[in-house]
Amino acid sequence: MQIRDATEADAASILRIYNDAVLQTTAIWNDRPSDLEGRIAWLVERRQSGYPVLVASDRSQVLGYASLGAFRPWDGYRHTVEHSVYVDSAARRLGVGSSLVSELISRARTMNKHVMVAGIEATNEPSLQLHAQLGFTRVGHLRSVGRKFDRWLDLVFMQLILEDELQRQPTTPRGEEEARC
Repeated sequence: MQIRDATEADAASILRIYNDAVLQTTAIWNDRPSDLEGRIAWLVERRQSGYPVLVASDRSQVLGYASLGAFRPWDGYRHTVEHSVYVDSAARRLGVGSSLVSELISRARTMNKHVMVAGIEATNEPSLQLHAQLGFTRVGHLRSVGRKFDRWLDLVFMQLILEDELQRQPTTPRGEEEARC
């Protein structure tokens, strides 16, 4: 298995995996499948924003994909990223997800990010276990915040602190010290 940056040539495989998750699981909280143009636009937007989209491939077949993105749009969250990982139904439990997330962790560290966040549907035990095995901890549980397949869904937040708190020297914007006096 190879982990590499996704290209537009991978968009059809990413679309297949994405749409399967939309139609068959609660891993993605959309009700309608996407189209190829939508997945290509998503891929281009991620890359233009400086975030990686990775694929796991076994020779010519894409087994899964993963990406990083902004956690929230405000400046104060610029050191935090949220990630997603999706694996082809035929390739689950083969180490594809952990390989993809491990590479995302490495990429986030290279980008000098401080925290990675995962939002996981509360009954998705395989994803919860995968993240726990990679060092993520549960930090929140939001009840009934989503709806799919005619039922309410809970969202669990997990996070991984990518660096020791003491390693990051916070920067104080000019003039802020005086304003606090």
